[in-house]
Amino acid sequence: MLYRLILALRHFAYDKKIKKVCQADVPTVCVGNITVGGTGKTPHTEMILRQLLASDNWAYRNIAVLSRGYKRRSKGFQLVPRDGSALLYGDEPAQMAHKFPTVTVAVDKNRVRGCKKLREGEAPAQIIVLDDAFQYRKLAATLSIVLVDYNRPVNKDHLLPWGRLRDLPSRLKKADAVILTKCPPYLDDWEKEQWRKQLPLRPEQPLFFTTVSYTSPEPVFPEADAHYIYSQRLVLITGIANDAPLRSHLSDTYKIVKRMEFSDHHRYTVGDMKKLASAIKENPTACLMTTEKDAQRMRDVRKVNDKVKQRLFYVPVQATFLTPEEESAFTEFLLERMGTPKD
Repeated sequence: MLYRLILALRHFAYDKKIKKVCQADVPTVCVGNITVGGTGKTPHTEMILRQLLASDNWAYRNIAVLSRGYKRRSKGFQLVPRDGSALLYGDEPAQMAHKFPTVTVAVDKNRVRGCKKLREGEAPAQIIVLDDAFQYRKLAATLSIVLVDYNRPVNKDHLLPWGRLRDLPSRLKKADAVILTKCPPYLDDWEKEQWRKQLPLRPEQPLFFTTVSYTSPEPVFPEADAHYIYSQRLVLITGIANDAPLRSHLSDTYKIVKRMEFSDHHRYTVGDMKKLASAIKENPTACLMTTEKDAQRMRDVRKVNDKVKQRLFYVPVQATFLTPEEESAFTEFLLERMGTPKD
């Protein structure tokens, strides 16, 4: 009740303009949630980047991503280089900087300052995607998209510390659009309508549905031997909020002989890499598999056994809409709200 009261008073102060709210001078897209971890913010941020890069209006414009850079060691505003480490900039920003070389990626806990910095210099940003900024009330985004996990709907969850809600469920109504993530590959119209009735949404509020799709494993280190991908045995290493979808996907191809679970955003150490080497001795024919985010953090470990490097791969993940029609509708919605780029 105390946490609920604090949240309610905070939102009241911003809603009534008691506390100052700023806007960037270029379009901004906020991708956020009201749950602690596990809703798929990074895959959906990347999905939006792909849609912007594929559009006629934004393909050759200066697109930027601004993230807090959770658990990073650097301070203040930082531009993330293409080979930037997860240790210095956070695993999600490092991952996006690596995957999108034409996009400017930056980190700053102060999102207002971060947006101003991104507008400076020789190539000022013309659109900014805000990663995990729905609770950052000091900055009002042009478009706010909130994600809800299909497997943990907010209407059946509770506020911290008894549940995983970091914000009031009623805040869903403040979003410009809601995406139900991690859905099964197929939902019929009746079930989609039931979700609309369950969630606290406005009648006219857009609700979209996405699922998780995985692509072929890729090496964490250049020394990896691709032959190990074809092993039937696998050691799975994860440090994310929920690895159940990945386990389900890999179980179709591999026998998972060992699982090594770490806390979300775990910083891997030389000791952890030694544990992987021990797992190889116990399972000499097994492949080592991890997540895309974990791969970023593992690359920061200075000393990694050569046998671990040879066997260690990650599985790229993407967020995809359930139907092409829904993807087209979302793209049209996104581009219409972003408008025409400023020169």
